[in-house]
Amino acid sequence: METVTSQTVAPHPRRWWALGALVASMLTLGFDMTILNVALPTMAADLGATTGEQQWMADAYIVVFAALMLPAGLLGDRFGRRRMLVAGLGVFLAGSALGAFAGDVRWVIAARALMGIGGALVTPLALSVLPSLFPHEERTKAVGIVSAGSTLGLPLGPILGGWLLDHFWWGSVFLINVPMAALGIAACVLLLPETRDPSSPRVDTLSTALTAAGLGTLIYAIIEAPARGWSDPLILALLAASAVLVAALVVRERRVARPMLDMGLLAHRGFLFNTLAATLVMFVLSGLMFVLPPYLQAVLGHDALGTGVRLLPLMAGLIVAARAAQPVVDRFGDRAVVSAGLVVMAFAAFLGSRTTVESGYGFTALWLTFVGVGFGFSVVPAMAGALATLPADRAGSGSGLLMTLRQVGGAIGVALLGSLLAGAFRDRLDVTGLPADAAGTAGDSVVAAHLIAEKAGSAHLAASANGSYVHGMTLVLLVCGAAALVAALLAAAFLPATRDGRDAESADGDAEGTGTDMAAPPADARQ
Repeated sequence: METVTSQTVAPHPRRWWALGALVASMLTLGFDMTILNVALPTMAADLGATTGEQQWMADAYIVVFAALMLPAGLLGDRFGRRRMLVAGLGVFLAGSALGAFAGDVRWVIAARALMGIGGALVTPLALSVLPSLFPHEERTKAVGIVSAGSTLGLPLGPILGGWLLDHFWWGSVFLINVPMAALGIAACVLLLPETRDPSSPRVDTLSTALTAAGLGTLIYAIIEAPARGWSDPLILALLAASAVLVAALVVRERRVARPMLDMGLLAHRGFLFNTLAATLVMFVLSGLMFVLPPYLQAVLGHDALGTGVRLLPLMAGLIVAARAAQPVVDRFGDRAVVSAGLVVMAFAAFLGSRTTVESGYGFTALWLTFVGVGFGFSVVPAMAGALATLPADRAGSGSGLLMTLRQVGGAIGVALLGSLLAGAFRDRLDVTGLPADAAGTAGDSVVAAHLIAEKAGSAHLAASANGSYVHGMTLVLLVCGAAALVAALLAAAFLPATRDGRDAESADGDAEGTGTDMAAPPADARQ
C-alpha cells in the first residue's frame, strides 16, 4: 500500500479510465430514477396499487437511500471505496432482480428498499473518489462528467421504460438494471484504483438508526394522512415521534467528537443556503415527476412509451441549462444564477397550474421545458457553491450532508405532494351510483378510477376522474411554484455574492483559522 497525502501532486495515470467506471455506475442510478415513474401507472393497474402504495414504491428507495448515505460513505472511506462501490452495485443488482419478479406490492416496496441500500453505497463514493484521482485544476471537469452520467440516465429512463412496458411486463423495468449494474461492476473492478481514508469517523449505529427511523416515520405519516386525516391520533403521534427522533439525532451529533452528520457545517452561510436551494429544487422536481406520468398516461391517454417521450422537454431543458450553467455563473455569479433558475421554476409551475383537461400536450410541453431550464440553472451552481465552502478536512462529511438533505427533500416532495394530490382527487371524484367497494377502489387513484369506469361503462366516472386528477395536479403545481419562489427569495437575500460559490470573507477566515488548503484532497491510501 502506498500512502498518498494531500501534498501529492502527481495525478493518477488511470484517472480518466477510472472516471469512465464512475460514470457507468452513476448512469445506472440515474436511469432508474425516472424509469419507475413511467411504470407506476401500469404497475398500479396490474398490482392494484393505491396512490399511497405507489408513493411507497417511489419513496422506499429514497428513504433508505437518504438514511444510509452518510454511513455508507464512511464505510467506503475506511474499508475501500472501490470495494464498497462494487458491493453497492451488487446490492442494487439483487434488488432489481427481486423487483422484476415480485408478486405483489409489498415485495416491490421491499425490492425498492434493497435498491436504496445499493444506491446509498454508490452515490457518495463516486464523488469522494475524485479528490484522490484528480488535481484541483481537473476536478471541476471530473465532477461535471460524473454528474452528467447521472443526468444522462434521466431522459433515457422514460423512453426505454415506455418501450419495455409496451412490449413486455412491468417487471422488465427492473430487469433492465441487471446488465447495467453488471457493466458498472466490471468497470469498477477493471478500471478503478482502490482508495481509502482511514482517518474518517467511524459509522455511528445509533445515529444511523435515528436517521432511518425519523425519516421513515415522517414519510409514513405524510403518506397516510390523506386517508386517515391530519388530525387522526396515529398521524399526530407519528409526526411527534419523528420530531423527537430527529431532535435526538441532532443532539447526539452535536455532542460526539467526530460527528457522522456534521451539523456545524450549516453555520457556513454559503453552504446553508445553497443546500437549502438544492433541497427545495429536489422537493419540487420529485413531486412533479410523481404526478406527471399518470396525467400523461391516464388523462391524456398516451401509452407508456408515449408518456416517456413526452417527458423529454423537461429533460432537454435540464441538460441544456446544466451545460450552460458554468459560463453563466462565471459571468453573473452564483447568487444571480441560482435565484434566476428558481424564479424560472416558479414561473413554470404557476404556468402549469393553468392546465385543464382540454389543454392538450402542447401546453404541457411548454411549461415542462421551463421546469427543466430552471432546474438546470439552479441545482448545478447551488451544489457547486455548497461544496466550494467546505474546508478540505470536512469535504466528505459536507458532501454527504448535502446529498442526504437533497434526498430528504425528494422523499418529502413525493410524500407531501402525492398526498395533496390523493386527497384532492378523492374529494373531487364523483362516485354517485357506484357500490361502496367500487367507489372506494375508484378513489384510490386515477388509474383505478378508469378501470372501474371501463368495467361499469361509465363515461361520467372517467370524465370525473380526469377532472379530479387535473384539479389535484393544479394544487400540486401551485405549491411547487410557491416553494420555488420562496427558495428564490432566500437565495437572492442570503447567498454570497461571488462567482465561485464562496463568501470571500468567510473563505479567508476558514483558511486562516484552519491552515487548510481548501482545494487539497484529503489523505488517502491507494493501492
